[in-house]
Amino acid sequence: MVRGRPVLAFEDAGPAARGAIDGYDPNMAGFETVCVAAIQATPVILDADATIDKAIELLGEAADGGATLVVFPECFVSLYPSGAWAAQAATWTEGCDELWERMWASSIDVNGPLVDRLTTACAERGVHVAIGINEREDDRPGSLYNTLLVIGGEGVLHRHRKLMPTMHERVFHGVGAGDDLGVVELPGSARVGGLICWENRMPLARWRVYEGGPQIWLAPNADDSDGWIASMRHIAIEAGAFVVSVPQFIPTSAFPEDFPLALPDGVDVFGRGGACIVSPGGEVVAGPLYDAEGIVIAHCDLRETLHAKRYFDVVGHYGRADVLAPSHPTLPS
Repeated sequence: MVRGRPVLAFEDAGPAARGAIDGYDPNMAGFETVCVAAIQATPVILDADATIDKAIELLGEAADGGATLVVFPECFVSLYPSGAWAAQAATWTEGCDELWERMWASSIDVNGPLVDRLTTACAERGVHVAIGINEREDDRPGSLYNTLLVIGGEGVLHRHRKLMPTMHERVFHGVGAGDDLGVVELPGSARVGGLICWENRMPLARWRVYEGGPQIWLAPNADDSDGWIASMRHIAIEAGAFVVSVPQFIPTSAFPEDFPLALPDGVDVFGRGGACIVSPGGEVVAGPLYDAEGIVIAHCDLRETLHAKRYFDVVGHYGRADVLAPSHPTLPS
C-alpha cells in the first residue's frame, strides 16, 4: 500500500540477463527491465499549482515503489472537459466564459515554473514522467491544447499536442500540428511514444509513431469503457510494445463548489478509471483499476518488445507499404 492508495504490482521478470545483447549497439535502444507506474488520480480541479503539488507527491510514491517511468492521465493539469458535463460549454449558457477563463488560468506554460517544478522532482527522484496537461501558448493569451509532455531531470524531452480533439473537446482545445508524432529515447530506460485518448484509434497516426520503434506506448486517456481495454490490447500486439493506459478517476465530489457550470443531477462519478499495463503479447499484466485512485505498477522486460518483432513487425517485414500505399508521401516505398 502507498499512503492509503491501492498499489497493484504485477511483475513479469523474464530472462535473468538484462539490458545488453551481444553485437548490438546499445545506443539505438536498450533492453532493460523498466518499472513503470500508471497513476490513476483525481486532479485538484481548476487549480494547477495544487495539482502539480499532488503530481509531485504521487511521483515520489511511485519512485518509492521502484518506478522509473511514471505516467499520469490525459489533461491531469488540471481539468479534462468530459462529455458527461461539458456539452453546455458549446452554448451561450451563463458561466461558459468564466469556465474558459478559469480553465485557461489553470493551464500550463511548457516553458513555465510548474514544468520546472516537475523537472526538479524528476531529477531528485531519478525518474521520467509523462503527464497530460491543458497547454497554453507561452507567448500569448489564446488557444489551449490537449498536450502530453515527457519530462526528465534534464527538462522537457517530448511534447505532443493531440491531433484531433474529440467532439466536445473542440470547444476547449485547438488541433495539433502533427509535427510531433515520434518517440523519445529515455536515458537508461526505454524508447517511448504514444497518442492521447482517441488518437489511438487513428491508424495512420499510430503508423507514424510506430516508425520510431516505441518499446513503451503511452496512452493517457479519459475512456473507462471495456472497449477501450480491447483497443489497448490490440495496440500492444500491433506495436509489439508495452502499453500504459492511464485515465483519471473523477468523482463528482472533486469539483469545487464554485464550479462555473451546473453538473448533471444523479451522477456520482464522471470517470471510473481503468488504468492498466499491457504486454507486447496483448496480456493485461497490471490492472485494470476501477472506482478509486491508485498506482498500477509493472516491471516491463524490454526484450519482449524485440521478441514480438520476430513474428510481427508492423512497419518492418509485415508493413508492406510498397503495396498498400506506394505513392503516399509520408510512407516508405
